[in-house]
Amino acid sequence: MFLKLNHQKLEVYTYSRAFTLACYKLTKALPVEEKFGMISQIRRAALSVHLNIAEGASRKSEVERKRYYEISRGSM
Repeated sequence: MFLKLNHQKLEVYTYSRAFTLACYKLTKALPVEEKFGMISQIRRAALSVHLNIAEGASRKSEVERKRYYEISRGSM
């Protein structure tokens, strides 16, 4: 990608991406009957961490930015 956005410069964003991918790999090993239970919840929470970091980085206000990071931490 030719454009490097603010959130892509953050080290925590790189770790959250790796965490999300690891969660997706982990949930593939879970039993199929958990498809709409644990698998869905783990995947949504991991993706929420990643997306809230990205959205928080785009906020102008430090208070707003911190709030998104807190939401991200809560999803962990």
